[in-house]
Amino acid sequence: MTLTEQMISGLPGNPWAGLERADELWLRYRTGNLPEAHVIHQATAPLESVDWDVVICGGTLGILVGAGLAQRGWRVALLERGVLQGRQQEWNISRRELAALTELGLLTEQELADAIASQYNPARIQFGEGEPLWVNDVLNVGVDPRGLLARLKAKFLAAGGQLFEHNAFEAAWVHPNGVLVKAEQPFTTRLLIDAMGHFSPLVRQARGAAKPDAVCLVVGTCAQGFPANDTGDLIVSFTPIRHQCQYFWEAFPARDGRTTYMFTYMDADSRRLSLTEFFEEYWRLLPEYQQVSLEDLRVQRALFGFFPCYRQSPLRYSWGRTLAVGDSSGSQSPLSFGGFGAMIRHLERLIDGIDEALGCDRLTASALGELQPYQPNLSVTWLFQKSMSVGVDQTLSEQHINRMLTAIFAAMAELGEPTLKPFLQDVVQFPALAKTLAVTSIKYPGLVAKIIPQVGIGALASWLGHYISLAGYSALEPLARALAPVFEPLPPVPRYYSHRWRDRLFYGSGKDYNA
Repeated sequence: MTLTEQMISGLPGNPWAGLERADELWLRYRTGNLPEAHVIHQATAPLESVDWDVVICGGTLGILVGAGLAQRGWRVALLERGVLQGRQQEWNISRRELAALTELGLLTEQELADAIASQYNPARIQFGEGEPLWVNDVLNVGVDPRGLLARLKAKFLAAGGQLFEHNAFEAAWVHPNGVLVKAEQPFTTRLLIDAMGHFSPLVRQARGAAKPDAVCLVVGTCAQGFPANDTGDLIVSFTPIRHQCQYFWEAFPARDGRTTYMFTYMDADSRRLSLTEFFEEYWRLLPEYQQVSLEDLRVQRALFGFFPCYRQSPLRYSWGRTLAVGDSSGSQSPLSFGGFGAMIRHLERLIDGIDEALGCDRLTASALGELQPYQPNLSVTWLFQKSMSVGVDQTLSEQHINRMLTAIFAAMAELGEPTLKPFLQDVVQFPALAKTLAVTSIKYPGLVAKIIPQVGIGALASWLGHYISLAGYSALEPLARALAPVFEPLPPVPRYYSHRWRDRLFYGSGKDYNA
């Protein structure tokens, strides 16, 4: 019996079986052995009637979009394969990001406060033997998913939305005037929204046989028995490169213990570690990381998974009348786990955009594609992901990544919180990035020179294109803002496209962080 099996097999929900299933799927991704998905079909004849404006598949995060659209008067059906209740483990986010829920009218200030389960300050950033950095108010708020979803569900139903639990998506037929969705019962809708996440069958059909360009592997637990639990770690690495991986750690206080994650960035090569092997590394290193004996821990929950990332993101569906949101769309950087935080960041943009698309009947593939535009501030982070990972046949100094990250974060810290904090929340802005690169190049020229052969000329050239685009978006965004009053008197269709242009520049340049 492995150490992982010993530590988690007795927990509620049988996480050991879940880990085995996740590992089987991870093996399929590594070996290119994913089964083909054929769940979306085209139909030429119009539907006789259409009962819904929107059907959303995937309730856990789909409820966020669904509640917003229901409050605007649209007929919304939300399909969830099980019971819509959320997980027990908190979602960590920054308080300023949560403001979207009150600004959109989804929750009152008191309802939002009641959904917060834990908070802490400060949080540490440290690599190898480098000096630690401490920051406040970044990903330091733990939201209770069950409490939050219960409140959003009540708002959704009160606004006229209808929830269909135990209704798993099976297939859909896209007709000229709507979509026929097959689940436990049939639904006809003007628009189908996919909020089923990274492993959605629609995503698998759209991606085809393509392997992920990068993967983030994550394992961890929430446990009691730690000697200290009043601060957190945003990203910490204390070991050299092992198994062609640089291990990173995250830790924070939770409502019923302390959550610790170990994660790493890699490609989907068949020789990569399995999740179970990675979990064994976690148990071996956890005592050193948190200065605790495994015998003293009382594990409450096991946490594990892998997050595939594709350069061709955000994902645009080609079928018309279908839209991917959240993790289905890949609207997060390859450095991020996605999930709740990524959805919250784009929530206002998505609700406004879908509302307008429905209002002016812009539901073709190209029109809906405007809701998931290219975002250079996310695309530039591919180079960062590449520099934080190691190829399976690559030879690097065992402390190379730790030294590189120590230098880069020292440069950002020197430039101050306006540079450091957005990056820690998955937002890259051109001025901050340009200054960081300049300071790092001047202070650590030898280290920068070593990064080029590590990432390769091709990756560097691709990054340069995204970097130039980020500069262009940043320069054009004030113009789009200045033209905003001109857009409003336009007829609905041109106004829809002008608003999407404005949003593309606003979010693609990272200016939404300052809003």
